[in-house]
Amino acid sequence: MTAAMLTTMVLCFALSVSVAVSIGLASVLGIQAANANMLISAKEMFASINKFPLAAIPFFILAGNLMETGGISRRLVEFAKSIVGGVQGGLPMTCVLTCMIFAAVSGSSVATTFAIGAILIPALIKHGYPTNYAAALQATSAELGVIIPPSIPMILYGVSAEVSIGELFIAGFGPGLLIGGALMLFVWVYCKWKGWGKHDGEGRLPFGRALLQAGWALMMPVIILGGIYGGIFTPTEASAVAVFYALVVGMLIYREIGVQDLYAILRKSVISSAVIMFIIANAGLFAFLITRAGVPDAIGRWLESVLQSPAMFLLGVNAALFVIGMFIETSASIIVLAPILAPVAQHFGIDPVHFGLIMVVNLALGMITPPFGVNLFAACTVARISLDRIVTQLVPFVLVVLACLMVITYVPGLSLGLRDLVYAK
Repeated sequence: MTAAMLTTMVLCFALSVSVAVSIGLASVLGIQAANANMLISAKEMFASINKFPLAAIPFFILAGNLMETGGISRRLVEFAKSIVGGVQGGLPMTCVLTCMIFAAVSGSSVATTFAIGAILIPALIKHGYPTNYAAALQATSAELGVIIPPSIPMILYGVSAEVSIGELFIAGFGPGLLIGGALMLFVWVYCKWKGWGKHDGEGRLPFGRALLQAGWALMMPVIILGGIYGGIFTPTEASAVAVFYALVVGMLIYREIGVQDLYAILRKSVISSAVIMFIIANAGLFAFLITRAGVPDAIGRWLESVLQSPAMFLLGVNAALFVIGMFIETSASIIVLAPILAPVAQHFGIDPVHFGLIMVVNLALGMITPPFGVNLFAACTVARISLDRIVTQLVPFVLVVLACLMVITYVPGLSLGLRDLVYAK
């Protein structure tokens, strides 16, 4: 059964069949090879998505689309530009900082790419930055959307590995700030070296005025994250609050969302949510079958025999996840791999929350690495360029994030320090 499933999945990937269909087809053929009842597929697919925390996914996607249409994204860009836009290279730094703020609500890197990229990619090109550099920068910065909480991949890891989503969220701040800060430092030095961005400060609003305009937008992450950590509502309930707040601000305060816009916003959100849920359902069935076949136990025993220390285990896992993330969608990878790898990590004495951050950050790299990086496709769509043109400008950004990943991996206090402080018994 396992051989039939893996062979089918690899063959489908080679034929460019979509990830969800590949995993689902492999699972169905695996059931047939084992002469099992096909009703298992319906039962396990339904069980995979019949989990309350997963309700947060469509709500966060909808909140991100409401922010994009309702003018919240544009005001966040102006606010970020008022802070860092006055220096050489300030516009690329604005891109990173805006994505960090937007990430504190959206939970989705693709939503961040479209919402912020639609504003900043044309602005970067207008200020003389190469189109492929602007697209690569936006794709990389938007990766913060799944690292800084709330985060859809963190929700999936929490459900799959049975780890507290609240703890995962608060542990994400350290890695998110590290990657955001490293990217801002890198683009500042790089622009100095290239001589780009000497006039980035043109058209920048004074800080006070930008803060006043973005006040309602900036209150959104404060309310969402403050409510979660203040115990007012759960991460799942916070997603519904985010939708309500974005709708009220966009329709009644900024008045940039009309009743006629709601259909398009809802349609876009439903399609995005359905795609993710379909992946989760198929990946859940696949994970159930390989678990029943004993694959996780076999892999765990093999890893324990080959990788004798926690440091070597983490290095091996990072290398494997980096390659896997290049070819398999992040959500599917987490749902399939988290139940396999998390118990092995615990055997080596690695905190499951820390390991969750390692998995999320590593697989998030898959969003900005060819051939199937979803952020790359989104950024190229906004910039109207082909994928091959973005690769050369992308390499330095990937190296920066990889360096941060090594720090996150081997300095657990970066992820767990704030968690331990907040959840101290």
